[in-house]
Amino acid sequence: MVRASSKYETERRIIANDPEHNAQYNYAKNYIKTSKYTFFNFVPYNLFEQFQRLANFYFLCLLVLQLIPVISSLTPVTTAVPLIGVLMVTAIKDAYDDYQRHRSDNQVNRRKSLVLRNGQLKEEIWSKVEVGDVIRMENNQFVAADILLLSTSEPNGLCYIETSELDGETNLKCKQCLPETESLGQDDARIGAFRGEIRCEPPNNQLNKFEGVLNWEGKQHSLDNDKILLRGCILRNTDWCYGVVIFAGKDTKLMMNSGKTKFKRTSIDRLLNFIILGIVFFLLSMCLFCTVACGIWESLTGQYFRVFLPWDSLIPPDPPGGPAVIALLVFFSYAIVLNTVVPISLYVSVEVIRLCQSFLINWDDAMYHPPTRNHAKARTTTLNEELGQIEYIFSDKTGTLTQNIMSFNKCSIAGRSYGDIIDPRTGEFLEISEYTRPVDLSRNPYHESNFKFYDQSLVDALDGGDPDCEAFFRLLSLCHTVMPEESRGKLEYQAQSPDEGALVSAARNFGFVFKSRTPNSITIFAKGVQEVYELLCILDFNNVRKRMSVILKRDGKIRLFCKGADSIIYERLKEGQDSLKYHTQEHLDRFAGDGLRTLCLAYKDLDEEYFLDWKGRHHEAAVSLERREEKLDEIYEEIEKNLILLGATAIEDKLQDGVPQTIANLAVAGIKIWVLTGDKQETAINIGYSCQLLTDDMLEVFIIDAHNASDVEDQLRKYREEIRNVTATKQPQTNLSVVTFSVYSDEGVGQDNLSDAGESNGGFALVINGHSLVWALNPKLELLFLEVASQCRSVICCRVTPLQKAMVVDLVKRYKKAVTLAVGDGANDVSMIKTAHIGVGISGQEGLQAVLASDYSVAQFRFLERLLLVHGRWSYYRMCKFLRYFFYKNFAFTLCHFWFAFFVAFSAQTLFDPMFISVYNLFYTSMPVLALGIFEQDVNAKNSIKFPRLYTPGLLNALFNKREFFRSALHGFLTSCVLFFIPFGAYYNGMDQEGRSMADQQTFGSVVATILVIVVTMQMCLDTSYWTLFNHITIWGSLIFYLLLQYFYNFVIGGEYVGALSKAMGEPLFYFTTLLTIVVLMLPVMAWRFYWVDVRPNLSDKVRFKQRHDAKMASKRSEHDMLRTPSARRSRRSVRSGYAFAHQEGFGRLITSGKIMRPRNMKQGPMSNGRATNLRPDNKISLVAPAPSTVEV
Repeated sequence: MVRASSKYETERRIIANDPEHNAQYNYAKNYIKTSKYTFFNFVPYNLFEQFQRLANFYFLCLLVLQLIPVISSLTPVTTAVPLIGVLMVTAIKDAYDDYQRHRSDNQVNRRKSLVLRNGQLKEEIWSKVEVGDVIRMENNQFVAADILLLSTSEPNGLCYIETSELDGETNLKCKQCLPETESLGQDDARIGAFRGEIRCEPPNNQLNKFEGVLNWEGKQHSLDNDKILLRGCILRNTDWCYGVVIFAGKDTKLMMNSGKTKFKRTSIDRLLNFIILGIVFFLLSMCLFCTVACGIWESLTGQYFRVFLPWDSLIPPDPPGGPAVIALLVFFSYAIVLNTVVPISLYVSVEVIRLCQSFLINWDDAMYHPPTRNHAKARTTTLNEELGQIEYIFSDKTGTLTQNIMSFNKCSIAGRSYGDIIDPRTGEFLEISEYTRPVDLSRNPYHESNFKFYDQSLVDALDGGDPDCEAFFRLLSLCHTVMPEESRGKLEYQAQSPDEGALVSAARNFGFVFKSRTPNSITIFAKGVQEVYELLCILDFNNVRKRMSVILKRDGKIRLFCKGADSIIYERLKEGQDSLKYHTQEHLDRFAGDGLRTLCLAYKDLDEEYFLDWKGRHHEAAVSLERREEKLDEIYEEIEKNLILLGATAIEDKLQDGVPQTIANLAVAGIKIWVLTGDKQETAINIGYSCQLLTDDMLEVFIIDAHNASDVEDQLRKYREEIRNVTATKQPQTNLSVVTFSVYSDEGVGQDNLSDAGESNGGFALVINGHSLVWALNPKLELLFLEVASQCRSVICCRVTPLQKAMVVDLVKRYKKAVTLAVGDGANDVSMIKTAHIGVGISGQEGLQAVLASDYSVAQFRFLERLLLVHGRWSYYRMCKFLRYFFYKNFAFTLCHFWFAFFVAFSAQTLFDPMFISVYNLFYTSMPVLALGIFEQDVNAKNSIKFPRLYTPGLLNALFNKREFFRSALHGFLTSCVLFFIPFGAYYNGMDQEGRSMADQQTFGSVVATILVIVVTMQMCLDTSYWTLFNHITIWGSLIFYLLLQYFYNFVIGGEYVGALSKAMGEPLFYFTTLLTIVVLMLPVMAWRFYWVDVRPNLSDKVRFKQRHDAKMASKRSEHDMLRTPSARRSRRSVRSGYAFAHQEGFGRLITSGKIMRPRNMKQGPMSNGRATNLRPDNKISLVAPAPSTVEV
């Protein structure tokens, strides 16, 4: 029977413990395979893959041509050696990678699991587990497949899992089985007789969604994601549990999410493909020229020398046909002789350089973060030089620019603001410093020592029994999905988001302690008095609702408590609260001026009859198999109306260390930074000022907040005209691209100076709301939006969804010839990270989803500065220098054959020894250029950061482009001319000291080859700015290795050119010719470079001079580290804030169905997400940018 493939499967039907029934659907087994090769198919499969690369296939064709004696003047070894070398290196790498995959597959497939077969537990390996099997898992074991939970060892059918392999989060998550199946316990006989029928959705990759139904004993039970354990989870703090396998093997959600990552290529890769194609056409052009020339020579001259140079028997003897056939064969012969102009070793060298550059990133201790013990990590080795060409950075805000560690800072209760300290003499607000004394909360036995609050009036109000304040904190202690746990006698909270943990912790410190919960109740201690509430329902948070509610009953009264974003809550408030709404709104605006995240709190009393009717309709929506989420949202919307406002909370999310300085430096480097955040416009604007994304000296901050397409278009057109008017009346701005590398550009010559960062004055910024962005991303308006946004120094997109983040990045990628980078720390940033040219994940407080999807990972946003300005710039600089030199030396080598053709009747006779041709790129010149590509640097890391404008050449694509390639090729062309014709003239009628002729082909070829190696090595010395031990070893070692290998090959093995080089080196003529050739070739290069460095230096030259000068003077002025002085300017504040919720659902559905932390003490999990384990003492963050300073040289 054909398998019910997940691609076509519409519904899955399973009967537990019934393998015969389940076998008819031929569901996937639990065996997984991520490897590509087997022992038997590795060689053909790998070769097939490698020859799909154009360069490898090209050289294979050349090798076949060289096997035909009539057209080949070269031994096949000349092509076979480098081709086999490249294929072997790549094959070894592929084999190693696949071996690791095989090991991983075998390790997983051979894990043990207890499977219930015929009413008895039997140990089976994972690969033999099938859909419909019931398996038993024990504590700390991996879950073998996606299973429906049947029973557990914990009260109320709970179990606890860790999902680090799925989403990177190590905090424990709670699952619960159906109450009906919980009674099965661990009775193997009863569980073996279980024949429940499961109907559910087909396999898919949605980790947080599951819909299904269990039919058992004549009843239908709704199944959701809270009853499913996914493959890859680890069972924690649960002795045992049983479950039915629903999805196995490649159908599991873990495997469905492990699809191939989109292959990313750098702009240099794309340019190289174009250049290689051009080189092939150039090669064919040379071959065609030699073909025509050969035909003419054979027709005019060659046919009369057949006595001395007889034609091959294949050649027609008649004059018109013979020369034509010879010319045709010569075409292929020269294709073989000149094939080295297409560098086969280029791709391997590039990959080696990139790999080593990745190691240098991984080993950089300056990007190590001690608190989290995280190094920067290059998760890909193919994009390093692209880090030096970033023009747009798209950044998340929370957890990326900020710490995502929340602290309760201020609040508004019943129209009164708390949290500010007021000077009793002047009535002005006082700034809180490290010397300010917090209020004393130590009389509360549950207070936390790291909780700080500074307004004594709130404590006094609570002590005085203020009913509004008590209701406020009572709501905070009840309306949440936090899980309590006792650890070493201490109460700790485990929250789905740091925001929620901070609010519950605040209530706890002010005397309203959330103590415990059961499936149907919540217990708190309100000012020392225990209060138990019956939990009737939780209306959980999601990104669409932006609010959560709980419905509780106590003393016969039913009350709904709600908290959410101010815009959402205000829409649902009961009429008649205008004064309270006005004052609360004023406080919200002021809280936003301090960069705080806000929530509004409200409540509503419910009639019991109405609630019972609503509860029935809620249950119907909850068990629906169609549009379940939409129906629940409608039910929630109905009851969350006519609320009474209590107040608002304000939570502080501090900036990470070094964010303002990093953003200021990146802006000076010419990089445009766009912040894409789910927070409100006002919060984002305020953080923008705090982190120097927005500055006081900007000409204008444009705000787009229209709600329809026409208004958005009008705003965009208006702002475009304003930008045009300002641009037309002002001088052209050069602040972001002041570095005009004179060698590469004709404008702005002489404008470079050693201003060590400075601030980019003027310019515009754009702020756009999510509802406006919907219209701005419409195909009709996207180009207008991009035109306006791209002329702004900074762009902030607020209230955006994860999909909109990806759409914004994609818009810039499609229409701007610019390299993009996306940086984020949460699951909501994954789509943006995958869309950008380069994705950077920050290992923060929201798990490792972003890191797992990224190309590079860092622990803090500030490390992005070093990653781009140091490693990115160095990688780009090294790769460009490597490529320029590589093409130069190949053209200088190959074109010597072309000049030689004019003197050998275009007969495809080679100038060099075949062995020299084979190993020129492989041994003689490969190691110095690799050392250059790995270690070269024009300026050190300190100055790369101190002078961010050094980054500009990467933005301009100035160091390697088509023009630079042609320049390198022309340099190689002229070098080959000099290399050939000076020795040719010297040896044309040359004689040794004894009067014997030295004008033989082998001596001449050996002399040219030796001078070639010396010249390209000297050119390498000129190109090397940063000398290391490896550079010395490879450069001087290459010359020594050349002489040793020549001796070994010719005298030990007996090569064709035996004695030719030693004979030439025994004569003064060789040394005179070598010296003359070197002087003619090197003197113009040195003069050219000295002219540009001394007369018209670019910024890199100036910094390099300053670096050498500083090194000489270091002993005299070691006390001056020349670091920038921070500016004393205060950050400007805006006027609003945003709601404080995480981007994921809470524990609501889990709690209402009895999914709670068990009443007895839990074992400590590997990591808790609650406040007690997340919060650490606040650090003072500098919110100012460095002031400019100028050093004249």
